[in-house]
Amino acid sequence: MEQIESIQQMQEFIQNHLSEQITLTALSKVSLYSPWYSYRLFVSYLNMTPAQYIRRVRLSQAALKLRDYQDRITDIALESGFKSVDGFQRAFYREFKCNPSEYAAHPVPIYLFNPYGVKYKPNRYGKESPMNTTKKISIQVVDKPKRKVIIKRGIKATDYLDYCDEVGCEVWGLLKSIKSISGEPVCLWLPAKYRKPNTSEYVQGVEVATDYNASVPKGFDVIELPAAKYLMFKSAPFAEENCSATIEDVRAAIKEYDPKTKGYLWDESNPRIQLEPIGSRGYIELLPIKKID
Repeated sequence: MEQIESIQQMQEFIQNHLSEQITLTALSKVSLYSPWYSYRLFVSYLNMTPAQYIRRVRLSQAALKLRDYQDRITDIALESGFKSVDGFQRAFYREFKCNPSEYAAHPVPIYLFNPYGVKYKPNRYGKESPMNTTKKISIQVVDKPKRKVIIKRGIKATDYLDYCDEVGCEVWGLLKSIKSISGEPVCLWLPAKYRKPNTSEYVQGVEVATDYNASVPKGFDVIELPAAKYLMFKSAPFAEENCSATIEDVRAAIKEYDPKTKGYLWDESNPRIQLEPIGSRGYIELLPIKKID
């Protein structure tokens, strides 16, 4: 556990200092091990060197800037820690198999690097719950517009961990590269009418506009969802080590809640939605509802 904690500290230091020069000496100070041993630990748990890890995080952030803004490639290259545009272009192509200028002009789905902390990755989205420190759950009605969802189906998965075993956790990075009308990818539990034979109830996807006509990654499907009302259950912000227990708190609140108190019934014709657990904002699930006739 001490080793995992040290690696987590190095990951967090990298995330908080991406715009600066990050040395192995600096990483060793936060890990409380020697530079040589810190390097070995990092590689043994993450299967890449600190330099490779930093480069991949920076390139993924650069890709999002190229997708969403009109910044000059030179500026993005320098902000990403590269000393030259040529070096940035070569690294970008090696990572994503496309040129940054071409990507900026015509963004296509690419596999962004999604660096979950080693300390929390096994528990992400809810299993092996430790003790939690907060059970404050807020509930509000939200409206979802008519939309398309680009999804990757699993086989039998009913939750995140099973889905990762079947499909791979890298799908999330690809979905994050597709510009979403809701600002982020989603996890869905699909009603039967949206499922294909021998595919999973639980899927991951990204919500896009109804007129979306850009490329769809190979092996992905597109479904259309109607405008619908949802009850959003949201926890208070939580410490990352309490992620799983926070999810259980939200689900306990959902189980106990009666939507009739707000004049609604559960709507089983629309998907239930799960958002990525982010400690600074809280854990969120959205359940579809319909007005009582």
